[in-house]
Amino acid sequence: MAQVSLKNVSKIFPGGIKAVDNISLGVENREFMVLVGPSGCGKSTTLRMIAGLEEITSGDIYIGDKRVNDIPAKDRDIAMVFQNYALYPHMTVFENMAFGLKLKRYPKHEIIQRVDEAAEILGIKNLLNRKPRELSGGERQRVAVGRAIVRRPLVFLFDEPLSNLDAKLRVQMRTEIHKLHIRLQTTIIYVTHDQVEAMTMGDRIAVMKDGVIQQVADPITIYDRPANKFVAGFIGSPPMNFMSGRIIKKNSKFYFDEGRIKVKLVESMFETIAPYEGKEIIFGIRSEDIYDKLFVSEVAPENIVRVTCEVYEPLGSEVYLYLNTGKHSFVARVGAHDRPKVGEDMELVFDMSKAHFFDKDTEKTIV
Repeated sequence: MAQVSLKNVSKIFPGGIKAVDNISLGVENREFMVLVGPSGCGKSTTLRMIAGLEEITSGDIYIGDKRVNDIPAKDRDIAMVFQNYALYPHMTVFENMAFGLKLKRYPKHEIIQRVDEAAEILGIKNLLNRKPRELSGGERQRVAVGRAIVRRPLVFLFDEPLSNLDAKLRVQMRTEIHKLHIRLQTTIIYVTHDQVEAMTMGDRIAVMKDGVIQQVADPITIYDRPANKFVAGFIGSPPMNFMSGRIIKKNSKFYFDEGRIKVKLVESMFETIAPYEGKEIIFGIRSEDIYDKLFVSEVAPENIVRVTCEVYEPLGSEVYLYLNTGKHSFVARVGAHDRPKVGEDMELVFDMSKAHFFDKDTEKTIV
């Protein structure tokens, strides 16, 4: 079994810099877990501690039932794929993939068999006699993954492996790694700063900020029910729109009053939002939950807002509208048929059943 468990793990660098702050995380056998967050959030440091490349300041790490705090990296039965590929330039592809097995004195016939199997899976059998300098970025990354596959480790660790590839190749390799996980049925912990990679690849996602795990859940839960404002703003493209304002009550109904616009909350939110009456909070809504009134058949009048279109950005199948209430700027993602005039006012509809509200002080989700 290849579960990975982190229990109250911290990493403090010289000078008192706390890179990882008392995190606990369980990764199930055969799970694809993604650690995602901005640069400096501690995700790569966490991965390196699991790998044994970084010493733990406090806490415990288990791979399977074995505590590995004091076990050297070479004895942890893990394989790591790095951002910079880390291939030996003087060796052929075959020699790079076989190197780890040769160090462990595997029989020659088994080395050949394992390298051939991995090369077949990755579609690089025709590259086995080439040197790394003769390969493209995508081919080098496949070799790096192949070197990990031949070892048949308990756990695969990926540290931003696609960062050096162009956009089209990233999408292709993202799919390849996902298919590889399905085929190999092994445990993978994958670090990235790209929330699109996290959403499309992970069985579960751990969102990190300042060395602390903010939320761990499956991609849809992370997207639809973020634990706080940071998670809501980090996951999603374009990011969630935020506006500050107050909760007011009128005729037994609750409204969010931004100052220039006012929208009614759905009744299912009334009980939870009631303690915030008269208080300033943060309202959040995703760009796809904002519609042009012209293309909505039945509209509640209290959810219609009048705003100014500042920029029209066509993307083929959809359009991004950059809008302004007079106090806040926000983005709507609408259909390609929507062509408002830049600089003129337009009427929009907010889908308030999809709205989010956050405490202004703690930034935790209210509803």
